[in-house]
Amino acid sequence: MLDPLAALTEAFTSFLFGRVETARLPVRTSTGQAQAVYLPTAAPGLGDSGVIIGREVYSGKGYIYDPFQLYGQQLPAPHWLVLGESGNGKSALEKTYVLRQLRFRDRQVVVLDAQGEDGVGEWNLIAQAMGLTPIRLDPMAALDGGIKLNPLDPAITVTGQLALLRTIIEVAMGRGLDERSGFALKVAHAYVAETVTDRQPILTDIVERLRHPMPESAEAMNVDLDDVRAWGLDVALVLDRLVDGDLRGMFDGPTSAGIDLDSPLIVFDLSHIDRNSIAMPILMAIVGVWLEHTWIRPDRKKRIFLVEEAWHIINSPFVAQLFQRLLKFGRRLGLSFVAVVHHLSDVVDGAAAKEAAAILKMASTRTIYAQKADEARATGRVLGLPRWAVEIIPTLTPGIAVWDVNGNVQVVKHLITEAERPLVFTDRAMTESSSQHAADLAEAEAEARAEAHAAAQVALAKHMADDAVA
Repeated sequence: MLDPLAALTEAFTSFLFGRVETARLPVRTSTGQAQAVYLPTAAPGLGDSGVIIGREVYSGKGYIYDPFQLYGQQLPAPHWLVLGESGNGKSALEKTYVLRQLRFRDRQVVVLDAQGEDGVGEWNLIAQAMGLTPIRLDPMAALDGGIKLNPLDPAITVTGQLALLRTIIEVAMGRGLDERSGFALKVAHAYVAETVTDRQPILTDIVERLRHPMPESAEAMNVDLDDVRAWGLDVALVLDRLVDGDLRGMFDGPTSAGIDLDSPLIVFDLSHIDRNSIAMPILMAIVGVWLEHTWIRPDRKKRIFLVEEAWHIINSPFVAQLFQRLLKFGRRLGLSFVAVVHHLSDVVDGAAAKEAAAILKMASTRTIYAQKADEARATGRVLGLPRWAVEIIPTLTPGIAVWDVNGNVQVVKHLITEAERPLVFTDRAMTESSSQHAADLAEAEAEARAEAHAAAQVALAKHMADDAVA
């Protein structure tokens, strides 16, 4: 309330000059019209804790990602799916990501390296730079004292051993074990586990017991001994492939000494295995279960399990079930599973569609590099990407990807330092100058594309506003 003197002054002024007020009429609009008032802005980032990936294309700000920092707050699961056609930068992203993660003391990484060049895996340069020797699984080398992984390693529980044996057989046969074959395998494994105590049991022991079952095995089920032998014949033939077939040498002996599971980086070089043969999913299953029981421990370390050519896992129902359990189990112990796949159709349309969907659901982070338009639309439907992201995927240039981190979708340019560049390019025929030229060209194209996309958004907003007025 005005004091008497102020009220008297206001009344005298109004009497002399009249009362003048400015009235601002209200503005009535719609959200569609109001879009034209505001320029496009970038979505908020993921925080400033973790490893830097590069920069967000439209805003230019740094893009930082770390599943261990985001887990429980912005991420329901720390697992990550990377998609895209060859030559667009998937491998470079994964290699720099691992190198940057390893700068933290509590990080440990295992890589299943299924790609190869010059007779070695493509992670060989990084391993050498860190003073490490990759674990090269090669049937020919294994026969001459090479690396062996024992599916019956005592470090794996008896239950885990039996589950692994079943998976190996089911992958090789392409179908599940029937009850009779499963019984023959179970009694053979139980007998070997109980009687072979002076050394590591090996697959040869299982094959021998399948061929010559013990009488007590038949008596326990009140069946004929010849029936037990017949039930285990197919199982014995499958396991014989690992003992005396094309996969011999890698799994039919005690686990090789000297495998350092405390090393910050462990690389399994699978480049000498035919990627299109049944050997690859069998190998994935054995390595996965062996790591589950020997590598993952409740010691507060953050572990990353990166699998190149991961469709060998997700496309096999039996291997996918094993890894699905590993993902659920590992989440409680600080494990981030990273699957690198060329096309989503490789897995969602395969024999393990149900298992693939479960694994994809656990991957709260999705990174999608350039794909053809029809593949991008299919990927968008499966992953639930927004329409604008689906439309931009076919136009992405190498090194640029759409990142979907639990619904936070942004376009990110991956940046590679000069120190990392010689280690991450998979084409060794590419010279430093040409690779730098390609990077500069991609960056220039990205900036031009970002400007065009921003202009298109403004034009679209204006068009909507004009329609609303009309």
